[in-house]
Amino acid sequence: MTPEEHRKQLVRAVVASTVGTSIEWYDYFLYGTMAALVFPSLFFPKSAALTGTLNSFAIFFIGFAARPVGAWLFGTYGDRMGRKATLIATLLLMGIATFLIGVMPTTSQIGLSAAVILIVLRTCQGLGVGGEWGGSVLMSMEWGSVKRKGFLASWPQFGVPVGLLISTIVVAASSAATGSNFLVWGWRIPFLLSIVLVGIGLYIRLGIMETPIFREIVAEKRVEARPMTEVIKLNWREIILSALLRLPEQAPFYVFTVFVYTYGVTALKFQRQFLVYAVSAAALISFVAIPLFGHLSDRFGRKPIYMIGIGLTAVWGFAYYGLYSTAIPIVVFLTIMVSLIPHDIQYGPQAALIAESFTGRLRYSGASLGYQLASVIAGGPAPLIAVYLFAQTNSPFSISAYILVCCVIGFAATALIKDRSKYDHAKEYEEQEGTPPRVPARPVIA
Repeated sequence: MTPEEHRKQLVRAVVASTVGTSIEWYDYFLYGTMAALVFPSLFFPKSAALTGTLNSFAIFFIGFAARPVGAWLFGTYGDRMGRKATLIATLLLMGIATFLIGVMPTTSQIGLSAAVILIVLRTCQGLGVGGEWGGSVLMSMEWGSVKRKGFLASWPQFGVPVGLLISTIVVAASSAATGSNFLVWGWRIPFLLSIVLVGIGLYIRLGIMETPIFREIVAEKRVEARPMTEVIKLNWREIILSALLRLPEQAPFYVFTVFVYTYGVTALKFQRQFLVYAVSAAALISFVAIPLFGHLSDRFGRKPIYMIGIGLTAVWGFAYYGLYSTAIPIVVFLTIMVSLIPHDIQYGPQAALIAESFTGRLRYSGASLGYQLASVIAGGPAPLIAVYLFAQTNSPFSISAYILVCCVIGFAATALIKDRSKYDHAKEYEEQEGTPPRVPARPVIA
């Protein structure tokens, strides 16, 4: 390719990754919002309010538990068959599952079978997201240069606040339009709209090319026959550290974006719409913050920026609930609005920090598995743990202590992971570390 052609493909890859990730996170956050506001009464109508919320968040956790399985499945195909084809599959799986939630019956119609169907569809959502992240990050990063990896890899991360904002806006609009009928049938509208977004994302992704790095791996017959088995054998340490360093980012994020509704509505008696607007404002700030800190990680290093974010999160957990508990509307709104900045400081450089820990022929599998394992220990349990701690102590500061523990563990993991930000991600890492590159014994041509 000429430099101009390469630049055009890079822009298309970044746009395709960001749009696709935004759509998938719209679907994912939509469930989280409904789990806090609607699903307890629809699927667990005979349970007490707290029990129904816990049951709803338990199904929310199932989606997180499925994410490492999705990482294993789609990571394997992403390293064997390519980034593009795998990303199309994850988008379709996620979108169809979300649409079906919008047409499924509730407990009042078919009894407990409704909860079973919801579990199945939530599992499909988890599988889709589990395979989505790694491919989106690699599609952007592998088209770019060594000097811009942090910035380019942050754009799929940018899809998180986009998905969060779109989901909260659609929920707010549907709630306002349907009024008292929102709990009857209005909640289905946001889920049904997802099929339109999936069509847009599919059209964009079909128009991009496979990454140059993967095409080079295929041309040199270096495609790994069993990438997941190989990456666990060679890079088990990086996989574990990648999962642990996400604790101070992912656990607080779901406390600040999901449990925020439970605490605000049940404990402080705020209106649902007020909290939706505040979370939307937080997502707007993340639009700027995530790519900004991804860029700064290219200038000052991944680990220093990431560790600053962890330190701020540890302090912010206590300040957040101190301000939120005042129940003063303007104070609460501003607190929620800036709540994701410490998260964004970590999330901007995080994609490159994790992805560049693995060599190209194993990158999709290793990065996906490390990233998604955090879903089981951080994101999934976070709303459940928050509800339990608050129910037991009646104090939100017990949740702040939980965030602090996550920060301590994550800080240690970040300090231990190797900084490969200066490595050429188009080359074998073994060669750059002074040992002969390993060529698979039984190469597979994608």
